[in-house]
Amino acid sequence: MKSRENRTKIIATLGPSSCDPSTLSQMIRSNVNVFRLNFSHGDYEWHAKAMREIRKAGKELDLPVCLLQDLQGPKIRLGEVENDQVWIKTGDRLIITTDSVLGTPERISTDYKGLTEDIQIGQSILVSDGKIELKVRDIQGNGIETHVVHGGVLKSCQGLNLPETHTSLSSLTEKDKQDLSFGLKQDVDWIALSFVRGPEDVLPLKEQIRMQGKSTRVIAKIEKMEAIQNLPKIVEAADGIMVARGDLGVEIPMERVPILQKTIVKECNRHAKPVIIATHMMESMVASPRPTRAETNDVANAVIDGADAVMLSAETAVGKFPVEAVRTMYRIICEVERGVDSIYDKDHSSVPNSPTLLSDRLIKSACYLSRVTMGKGIVGMTQSGYSGFKISSFRPKSPIFVFSNSRETLRVLGLAWGVRAFYYDKRVSTDETISDVNLILKKAGYVSNGDCFVIVASMPIGTGGSANMLKLNVVS
Repeated sequence: MKSRENRTKIIATLGPSSCDPSTLSQMIRSNVNVFRLNFSHGDYEWHAKAMREIRKAGKELDLPVCLLQDLQGPKIRLGEVENDQVWIKTGDRLIITTDSVLGTPERISTDYKGLTEDIQIGQSILVSDGKIELKVRDIQGNGIETHVVHGGVLKSCQGLNLPETHTSLSSLTEKDKQDLSFGLKQDVDWIALSFVRGPEDVLPLKEQIRMQGKSTRVIAKIEKMEAIQNLPKIVEAADGIMVARGDLGVEIPMERVPILQKTIVKECNRHAKPVIIATHMMESMVASPRPTRAETNDVANAVIDGADAVMLSAETAVGKFPVEAVRTMYRIICEVERGVDSIYDKDHSSVPNSPTLLSDRLIKSACYLSRVTMGKGIVGMTQSGYSGFKISSFRPKSPIFVFSNSRETLRVLGLAWGVRAFYYDKRVSTDETISDVNLILKKAGYVSNGDCFVIVASMPIGTGGSANMLKLNVVS
């Protein structure tokens, strides 16, 4: 299989269009690094089969394919409406009730029983991704009287957004807890938590994972105003971040999203936490074999911003052209990475008072050394994956090669910008290890005699400590 050129990783959402073995294999060959399983849809039997097929395809192609479980979270929805849709007019009065009723143009229900306690007069309620806007006029018992600011068609079970309301809902629902247990038993590599508001949402999920004897990494999805306000603390608490622009663009004014995307990416890069740009990246490819020019620019800008990964959702889950969507995204990424120098060689400062401060500075020095010597690569030896993420955060132009004796770590690093992962489990001397790395990289065609690369490791090698050794190695 040809070498993957993309530094920015590709995430594809699995669905009916992409779950058969042939399509999965083609998508991996077309440079999918991570598969997302959306637990808002599908039953456990479907997800278990899909994960087995992904693992099998990855093993056949000898590639460490990463699995991302995306928990549904506390999605607030409308109840059923008559004929599955009703039309509400601008200027009309509409009652939202927590009672179970069949919706009409005058009265609809919601599944969120605590809505009347949380919402306040004057606040907005958005439906249908913000196309319909309601303004709260009065709250009486189980009913909320609203004024229809912008009307439209209400459909059964549509989602509600409450951009101005602090809800008392837990980010980890009972359904999420059951889904989490299932995912952990399937050895997923990452778990994404929806509708995060602060670190107090992330930490209970991490505790649930620890209680089940796992160390699976957690991605916090940024899609609420409260998350923006608590961003530094969320980045610190989580292992990675997803900029979920669909709900985020409804919860806050959409014109703020592009700048916030850049801010979030920069914060994640500084903390060496992988960051994903998601939602509507190439939405037109659900039905078309080609993206629009605007979508092409959107993907390109995410790459230039410094995202670790860009994500396909409906394009690969239910679209007509899942493989072509991946190939198109790959071509865009590679073209941008070849032509834009500002992507590389970031010089962000170390996080003050970090327990890994000395190791971080050593890794930063390794990236600098590789640049000034025109090195053909930076090699990280790691057990936990930390060195891989840290090297990646500096965005070196030299290729990043990470060696680990943990296949789980290699899969997790599928989300890290620029990292190419190799399994290595020998327990030999430092000199023998470096000699082996030489041989592996030469056989793979990454280096030739006379080339140099930088190696970062913990001495003695294989002990799992923080990086404390830096060596400039000449290939022979």
